[in-house]
Amino acid sequence: MRIVVIGAGVGGLGTAFALSRQGHDVTVLERDRTPLPHNPDEAFEWDRRGAPQVRHSHAMLARLRNLLRDRYPDVLDALYAAGVTDWPLTVNLPPTIDDPSPQPGDDDLVMLACRRTTFEWVLRTMVLAAPQVRLLDGVAVDGLTGSRNLVTGVRTDAGTFDADIVVAANGRRGDVPAWLAEIGAACPEVEEDTGIIYFSRFYRLRDGAETPSQIGPIGGDLGYLKYATFPGDNRTFSVTFATPVDDGELRAMLLDAATFERAGATLVATKPWVEVERAEPITPVHVMAKLLNRLRSFDDVLGFHAVGDAHTCTNPLYGRGCSLAMVQATLLADAVAAHPDDAGARAAMYEAASAEEIEPWYHAAVMADRDNRGEPSGDESDPRNFFRSVLREGLAPAMRTDQRVFRAFLRTFNLLTTPDALMRDGELITRVVEVYNDRENRPPEPDLGPPTRAELIAAIT
Repeated sequence: MRIVVIGAGVGGLGTAFALSRQGHDVTVLERDRTPLPHNPDEAFEWDRRGAPQVRHSHAMLARLRNLLRDRYPDVLDALYAAGVTDWPLTVNLPPTIDDPSPQPGDDDLVMLACRRTTFEWVLRTMVLAAPQVRLLDGVAVDGLTGSRNLVTGVRTDAGTFDADIVVAANGRRGDVPAWLAEIGAACPEVEEDTGIIYFSRFYRLRDGAETPSQIGPIGGDLGYLKYATFPGDNRTFSVTFATPVDDGELRAMLLDAATFERAGATLVATKPWVEVERAEPITPVHVMAKLLNRLRSFDDVLGFHAVGDAHTCTNPLYGRGCSLAMVQATLLADAVAAHPDDAGARAAMYEAASAEEIEPWYHAAVMADRDNRGEPSGDESDPRNFFRSVLREGLAPAMRTDQRVFRAFLRTFNLLTTPDALMRDGELITRVVEVYNDRENRPPEPDLGPPTRAELIAAIT
């Protein structure tokens, strides 16, 4: 089949790679003129105006690493050759954990220490090497061809490209609904603002320096400020902060590189990462705003599919975007393989798989963001609200002592279980509730940083 993929980000490249393995002729159209860099460090300087998030922190979760291991091992090998490393999550357990011994399933709890640009560079290199793929950069798509019921190609500033299947992988900013509306097709969508703005800065370890020991989750929440550290490839890493959208004062302060450094040195978890003798910054502070959770439906149009953020956006603070994009690219390839000659059956299979594998993470992100903003989620008598309170005040301390709870959290964080898996496990909930009920007797929570926003501002001013 002739397939046109719009966008050469992770979702588009993953789709092109998976479909080319099935022998289809794939044309990838990328709006940015982005010739392939020579190595990962050059790729970090890629001029990706259409994807400004590439130099922000990204988490290459265990679900992604396991997908590559099981379906695309040559991609995983190429990532390792490019300087990417495994990041096993159960090696440095909290010292208070009840049983630090290895457990069945630990081999799956491994993330990749990798920059987004390195991942994209490796994937593009492999796509360009595939004989069934051509990638045209500097080509902007401005519409679709076809009718309401069937898309037959795309219009671009370089002419029209006919296709049996068109795949939109042009990110969260691409105006897919307008394209479909122009040919009389519908694209229902729901969206909700995440309520945050986030800031990232990358660093490189100095010669002879090592990364700090990473115990437990990679981030935390002070209420007025969220934070995380993300190991990258080739001795790089990043630090990210997130503030509420309405906190203009703190936003302006964190945009300043020197103040960002002082903030990093103030928090317990980030302080060892930003020590001057350990690492040097290699980027300015990058800011990302207008962040949405958004879900689209494509049930009523044939010959057209969407992957990644063009289909479903989730709060990037949770680090799920790249992993879900590759999962969805594989779901689409599986649907094409199952129904190469039946566009209706293919669309139904793909949308059903996305509803099962991708959509729950949209709802989880929306619920978590509302909870973080202190918004009620439905009826106050709803027992789920009590469970959320238990999870907030019982889960974190339980994770520091109970290896089963700790691993269950890691599995959910890494997309290896459904978002509600922990809440549906009666034994795990019992363990968390026991810790919650004993909250008056346990030691004070460990110091994470200034307990109030005013104290942080005083410390970094």
